[in-house]
Amino acid sequence: MPKRVFVSFDYDYDKTLKDFLVGQAKNPDSPFEIHDWSIKEASPDWRAKARVRIRASDIVIVICGEHTDNAVGVGIELKIAQEEETDYFLLNGYSGKTGRKPTTAKATDKVYEWTWKNLKLLVGGAR
Repeated sequence: MPKRVFVSFDYDYDKTLKDFLVGQAKNPDSPFEIHDWSIKEASPDWRAKARVRIRASDIVIVICGEHTDNAVGVGIELKIAQEEETDYFLLNGYSGKTGRKPTTAKATDKVYEWTWKNLKLLVGGAR
């Protein structure tokens, strides 16, 4: 059974990366599925909506781009995942560049290289 994934990403800079991840989820050998749970519009209750969606997920993938450290929403979503004890990992969004961690990432959180082989291993718990 594929794992349900919540994707946290910087909507202003990294939406294309999320689309790439959604595409990979459609591969026949994908160990995960992504429901488009992105909260596109800020609202007074977006944090509560994000919490419900994260709670319903098996794992949170945080895509780390060049501006993720300034993406307040990504930091909040990661904090929610930590509070809910939902499994998560940080994924480097751009080959050849170092993705920046959200401000709520732990010092011990590693930013992993994004390859198809590595992604399957990470979703399977190899970290």
